Amino acid sequence: MVEVLLTLMIMGMILVSMTHILSAARPSRDTIHNIQETQLAGPAIMDRLERDLRGLVTFNRPRRELLRVVDRVIAGMDGDSLDFVTTNDGLIFYPEGDQFLRADMNEVGYRLRANPADNDFLEIYRRESFGVDDEPFNGGTFTFLHDRVKGFSILVYTEDGIDAEDLEEWSVYEDEDDPELQGLPVRLELELTLELSPRIMREQLPVARVDMREVTYRRVIRLPDSIRFEAGSVPMLALPGTVGSNDAAAAGAGTTTARQGAPGGAGGGAGRGAGGDAGKTIQGELKDAPGGAKQD
Repeated sequence: MVEVLLTLMIMGMILVSMTHILSAARPSRDTIHNIQETQLAGPAIMDRLERDLRGLVTFNRPRRELLRVVDRVIAGMDGDSLDFVTTNDGLIFYPEGDQFLRADMNEVGYRLRANPADNDFLEIYRRESFGVDDEPFNGGTFTFLHDRVKGFSILVYTEDGIDAEDLEEWSVYEDEDDPELQGLPVRLELELTLELSPRIMREQLPVARVDMREVTYRRVIRLPDSIRFEAGSVPMLALPGTVGSNDAAAAGAGTTTARQGAPGGAGGGAGRGAGGDAGKTIQGELKDAPGGAKQD
């Protein structure tokens, strides 16, 4: 009888020890899961957004259509959006006959909407439209990014410094006459707030500091001065002698002076040297470009 009681006591001690080990391991497993979550979705979205902005296109485009930031509030949460054209290769392949193609220049945007499955969250999508059309801020295909967004805020600054005044919208109104509010700003500040999903519905308590559910990712992106042009100096493609000139013959023999010393020698409208002027990059107003380009 004594042997049986002793055996039961030993087995009880072993079971208690195993229970303590499992109880300590489960919160650690939850903590590792939460740390991984903070380093996956949020940084990946912000890196993708910054990569798209770094490829922002300004060449031969109206200043009003370079970048648009709209201040939105959805279900009581910040749901700002931004749209632009980027030179990054498309992430979505489009069928063309028996081939699947993607463009080297695409319309890109980031949009949010209310989460249809949970009113406490928003969903964020990346918009991509194949190539560039007359409406660069509309249309395209939306790719899902995350469904537990608590807010996405964008602030725009027209100057450097900690005392710079922030703007919540950019290039939204068609009748905006202030040239300082057109084109590209100096920098953008982006804030994305996500609530991490628990590994299991009834996760172990108490919650450690590293297990905080709501995480805000902040990114400051300063746009280089090389792509920020003042009104009247947007780079564009134009035929030689057609920008800022009232002389109809400027595209003919008048180009001889401009071509002195250029490879191939000087040439008139029919000369061999004049052929190199096609596709020349010229600084000037888009309204001066041939073909009736849209005015800025």
